[in-house]
Formats: sequence, C-alpha cells, structure tokens
Amino acid sequence: MELLERIKAQAQSKPMRIILPEAWEERNLRAAEEIIKEKIADLILIGSPSEIKENAKKMGLSHIESATIVDPNNNPKKDEYIELMLQIRAAKGLTREKAEKLILDPLYLSVLMIKAGDADGEVAGANNATGDVLRPAFQYVKTKPGVSVVSGSFIMIFKDKKWGDDGVMVFADCAVHPVPTASELAEIAVCTGRTAQNIAGIDPRIAMLSFSTKGSAKHEVIDKVVEATRIAQEAAPDLKIDGELQADAAIIPSVGEKKAPGSKIAGHANVLVFPSLEVGNISYKLVQRFAEAEAIGPILQGMAAPINDLSRGCSVSDIVKLVAITACQAQQAK
Repeated sequence: MELLERIKAQAQSKPMRIILPEAWEERNLRAAEEIIKEKIADLILIGSPSEIKENAKKMGLSHIESATIVDPNNNPKKDEYIELMLQIRAAKGLTREKAEKLILDPLYLSVLMIKAGDADGEVAGANNATGDVLRPAFQYVKTKPGVSVVSGSFIMIFKDKKWGDDGVMVFADCAVHPVPTASELAEIAVCTGRTAQNIAGIDPRIAMLSFSTKGSAKHEVIDKVVEATRIAQEAAPDLKIDGELQADAAIIPSVGEKKAPGSKIAGHANVLVFPSLEVGNISYKLVQRFAEAEAIGPILQGMAAPINDLSRGCSVSDIVKLVAITACQAQQAK
C-alpha cells in the first residue's frame, strides 16, 4: 500500500473531529465532499450554514450536509468560549469586548473549540496567511509539554525509490522557526523523528545537517549543530540521530562511509534536519522541483493539538491529504 493510502486508511480507522474554518471557499467545500465520502474525518465546517449549503448545491456536492456546521454568529457555546479565552489571556490584556469580537473569527473559534475539547484538530490557510493561522493556535492551544518550539516538516515522496525508505524522506524545519538555538534544533529533530514514525511510517534515521562533517570545518554555526545533536541524542535515546553531517555524507553511502566511517546514519539518512529555516525552505523547494518529488506539508510539529497550515495556492487534493494527516496526528495525541 502506498504511503498516502496508508495515511488515509489510518485516518479512516478512527475518524477524528477536524475543523475546516474556511468552509465557504470552493476548494475547501470540494475537499470536504471527498473527505466525507471517504470517511477520512468527522468534519466540522465553520461559516454561515445557508451560505455553505447554497455554495455546495451550486457545485453539485451532495455530502456536505453530513458535516457539522458551526455558525460563528449564532453559536450556542459562544459565551463558554469567551470565558475560556479570558481565563487564558486576561492576564495578557485581553478584554471581554475584544474576546467577543475575536470569537467571531473562524480561526479563533476553531482553536477555542479544540481547547474546549469540542474538536480534535484544524486545517486552515487556503485563504489566510500562515501568521494568521498560527497566532490563535500559539495563544490558546500552545505547545506540547516539554516542547518550546513549533516547526514544520515535509514528507518528501520521490519517484526514485533509492532515496530514504522506498522513496520516502522527511525534511524539517522548512516552514516555521527562522533561527533555532541548539536546544530548539534538538527539539525539532526529536519531533521530526516522531513525525517520521507516526505519520510517514518509517523508522527514522536522522541526520543533523551542516556544511561540515564530523569536524571537517570550524565555525560557531557548526558548533550549534554539534550541540543540538548531543541534546537530541540524550533527550530521545530510542531515536537514531547523528551529526554534524554534510548533505552528501547523509544520503550517499559511499560518501558517508568515507567522511563519517562508523556512523549508522551517514549515507542512509531518511530524515534531514536543517540548521535554519532558510536552508530548509530553500532545500525542500529545490528538491521538489529538480527531482519532481511530491512535498506533503507543512506538517506542524510541537503543538499541543494538531493544527496545520495550508499554502494559499493549495489544491483540493492538498487539503484532503493534510486533513488525513491531521486526523492521524489527532489519533496519536489521544
């Protein structure tokens, strides 16, 4: 079974309550139709019920009424969510008047539903910038205990099956945190290893990348990767992690054997952890285009509940896949 089919099958095995807060929009509605038909998730759509149903009818979508539709302007739990907002953010200066306005915003309503236990996850971003999607999540859902940084990984699926595990690799951080410290980079490595295990279904072999392999160069940015490797190895002794490694030493067996003899990761890595967001974002996009690889994500890591961000140029298929992944993350969180 191909990876995407396995992810969908896992999501179908125990459907989670996943919110689409941009439900009025065509791509979201078409994705919702497919998700409902395939029983990938128990969908919650946020928006005007009449507008959603009217748009669905115009598009010839017949399954949308099976979703739960929550109207921000006529929500029986509005006051309950406002009280929850004030409990969490009053000390930060949130007033009741401000909370009453924010709870009408589907992105805020979504995370409050998750925080209150009324939903398991959220997928948004088709019509909102990443910052707008993540801000409410950081404020109300926050990070997992023991995790201080949120990061974004991509599952890379290659046509050439020699890369990673049968053509599957995981790259991070490619989406969120610009310049992580050594401890933050270690957290990113561990979270990415868990994503590789729980979502990609592979046994992670994690390479901490740099422009040096095992001391071949000297610089403070290399020192950060060396320290991050040490911290990650101590924090997650069950994961296979090595560094610092250059990219070729991480993925080419002959180079890995020459540059890092004795390493169990060098030449065989299936998870690449980049030293900064700049490097990670550039790298995944170059690989995606040059190798014609499929890049699934970003999959946000480190949140206390699964909240994932779409590109504004996403397709219907992208939304369906990310909802399936979010559902799998929700299953793991349970």
